[in-house]
Amino acid sequence: MAHFRLVISDAKGKSVSQELRDRAAQPLLGSKIGDTLDSSVIGLTQGKIRITGGSDKSGTPMRQDIHGGVKKYVLLSRGVGMQNVGEGTRKRKLIRGNTVTEEIYQLNCRLMEGNLQEKSPPTTPIGDESSSSSSTQEASEKKKSSGSSR
Repeated sequence: MAHFRLVISDAKGKSVSQELRDRAAQPLLGSKIGDTLDSSVIGLTQGKIRITGGSDKSGTPMRQDIHGGVKKYVLLSRGVGMQNVGEGTRKRKLIRGNTVTEEIYQLNCRLMEGNLQEKSPPTTPIGDESSSSSSTQEASEKKKSSGSSR
């Protein structure tokens, strides 16, 4: 069955990562880079997402201009999959196609409408704050005393 790590980012630069397994990942199979999907498919309450890229289990990047879900050696001069490009440099690189298959491990998406739900910071009870601050003070005092004896 399919297993994806989905990285969703918004226009503000925030991103959220979540894993989709089996039935939750089925609606993404067969979609392509550039497709727009309803975010309720992946569990978000509002908005739409656009698939912008991804990589397979071995780290091979997906590229929009390679059709299908295949791996190919392609002659590249710039763009996805090509790093440290000098002028006139071309290199034959292994690239994955633009279709989402079961071999894909990570999918990068952009939230087109709506906002990402931020995780709330963990809350501590009022009584725990005093004990945690006293324990940090004790730890810092121990460091000071151990550092001066050396």
